[in-house]
Amino acid sequence: MNIIKRSGVETSFDVEKIVDAIRKANDSVKESEKLSEKEIEAIADKVERNCREMSRSASVEEIQDMVENQLMKYQAYSMARNYITYRYKRQLVRKSNSTDEQILSLLECNNEEVKQENSNKNPTVNSVQRDYMAGEVSKDITKRFLLPADVVDAHEKGIIHFHDADYFAQHMHNCCLVNLEDMLQNGTVISETMIEKPKSFSTACNIATQSIAQIASSQYGGQSISLAHLAPFVQISREKLRKQVRAEMEAIGKSMTEKEINDVAEIRVREEINRGVQMIQYQVITLMTTNGQAPFVTVFMYLGEVPEGQTKDDLALIIEEMLNQRILGVKNEKGVYITPAFPKLIYVLEEDNIRKGSKYWYLTELAAKCTAKRMVPDYISEKIMKKLKQGNCYTCMGCRSFLTVYKDENDKFKFYGRFNQGVVTLNLVDVACSSERDMNRFWEILDERLDLCRRALMCRHDRLKGTPSDVAPILWQHGALARLKKGETIDKLLYNGYSTISLGYAGLCECTRYMTGKSHTDPEGTPFALEVMQRLNDACAKWREETKIDFSIYGTPLESTTYKFAKALQKRFGIIPGVTDKNYITNSYHVHVTEQIDAFEKLKFESQFQALSPGGAISYVEVPNMENNLEAVLSVMQYIYDNIMYAELNTKSDYCQQCGYTGEIQIITDSHGKLVWECPNCGNRDQDKMNVARRTCGYIGTQFWNQGRTQEIKERVLHL
Repeated sequence: MNIIKRSGVETSFDVEKIVDAIRKANDSVKESEKLSEKEIEAIADKVERNCREMSRSASVEEIQDMVENQLMKYQAYSMARNYITYRYKRQLVRKSNSTDEQILSLLECNNEEVKQENSNKNPTVNSVQRDYMAGEVSKDITKRFLLPADVVDAHEKGIIHFHDADYFAQHMHNCCLVNLEDMLQNGTVISETMIEKPKSFSTACNIATQSIAQIASSQYGGQSISLAHLAPFVQISREKLRKQVRAEMEAIGKSMTEKEINDVAEIRVREEINRGVQMIQYQVITLMTTNGQAPFVTVFMYLGEVPEGQTKDDLALIIEEMLNQRILGVKNEKGVYITPAFPKLIYVLEEDNIRKGSKYWYLTELAAKCTAKRMVPDYISEKIMKKLKQGNCYTCMGCRSFLTVYKDENDKFKFYGRFNQGVVTLNLVDVACSSERDMNRFWEILDERLDLCRRALMCRHDRLKGTPSDVAPILWQHGALARLKKGETIDKLLYNGYSTISLGYAGLCECTRYMTGKSHTDPEGTPFALEVMQRLNDACAKWREETKIDFSIYGTPLESTTYKFAKALQKRFGIIPGVTDKNYITNSYHVHVTEQIDAFEKLKFESQFQALSPGGAISYVEVPNMENNLEAVLSVMQYIYDNIMYAELNTKSDYCQQCGYTGEIQIITDSHGKLVWECPNCGNRDQDKMNVARRTCGYIGTQFWNQGRTQEIKERVLHL
């Protein structure tokens, strides 16, 4: 059994240290108030049993809380007071150098919490360590100077989560939809170098990937690009290649008909599309941004974004190549093809591709094959999205964040070139438990917590106000998001719907269970869950009216925070069956991962919550290996088209470098009670010698996860 020290380092549990601490406290009181040696050992034994029952590594703070509780049970009040006073004094001492300890522990690669904080960042790499080190300083400054004390306190207690505090000290926003069309058609500037309109498809792809890297280093969240913005450059290459072929034939004195010239040129066009798509895939994977990870980029594949004709046919060619290359995968260090995390792919289901016999059905079949093999693409239903978004269909940013519908000064819908200011997430489970099942009190507490979230979100907004465009020229001056002048602030882009700011939420499932005694999938629990969602939407509408800032409800993709929230709930409220008895809480509105429900019922049920989560939502179904059952995959895709806006299928795609096993790497409990990954074929448990890919928050992670998220992955039931 292990414990987690304050620095984040995980070490072996030693009950003698608890006994020693109690003895020291015992020595501090007069003889008549002392505990016997037998009582001291009984307290230590009880604490040890409590730690073992947690099914995870307890923190030092949690163990000290247990000691305090036991001292009070033995009515050792003076001793407990001295123990608490000692803890407080030590806390004051530690506060002065806690940042130093955190930084040193991550530099030595022994901080377990940091090592598993982000499933796509390798904490042993220098660039990641540099980012984490800067992040620790930023968090320290943020907590001590930049945020109100009650917001910091609520964040520390897991009542809310103030996302990305490690970047808050800088004037940076969250995520965006890149206006690649503007950058390519009108030129851009990268690293003070003028980039003119490209004269070929492959050059356009190269500019796109260079832009992606620069953008990723200027913000902390994900970005999305559309293949529709690259499609016009296929025709430019086609015309260029036709001239080349004609000139080559004339040079060698060979006569060819126009059709023959075009046929040869078309072969070369296909080759260029292959090279361009390969450039996007490999550069995105191999580029390293300043925060030490590959750019968190989403590629949008929507035939309906371009008009009928040659451009649409060319877009179909690009999509086909993108899917084929993703099916192939990328080679790991052993030369074996594996599933990469990025770029994430989104494929839009529409009338032209959803039924057998439709014009682009072959692309949908290819998408199904890709999903079965590599977990992507995810799927947006054009039909459902248009119903929810005023007739529009557009991509989300990164894991699930959707912009609100917006019209520019010319009364035209605009999505690309817009962004999200940031996120604060409300722990709904804490609201419920704090109410002690008093429904009136629940709504009062929810309103209080919403006011807290509003003030925290305004801190995010105010931090961006006054930001000069010069801090990230590619974003604000050279077309990725805007064409502002040097020295001009980004303030006008923060209001009236141009950008959004997100009220996140988590644990609707457990919140409903606590307040109603039923799952939110139960007809007796669903109305309450929907009422909670409506209350969040009403709050955002009120704030929007008051501030002219586009507040929006966002189904938070908790990663490491799911563990943090779970630990905080257990500390505040103890173990409540079905509510706080896991080391994770459920993301957003999702059905609990252990609940038995079939794929179609799950998607249909969750669709009503997507409508109430306009700032971001995604649903998934957990499936086994589907490579030999593509008909079932296609059936789920068709159901998505008719019933839900945005969904995905979670398959498994792993590889053991030790023995060459390809299949599902298992999660088992080791002798210390810790969840570890193990190859079912050879027993390999070395994470450095296996490739595991799991979708955890709407995107694929490949660097493993903390104990809470690992437990959630282990307990997922199949929906198909």
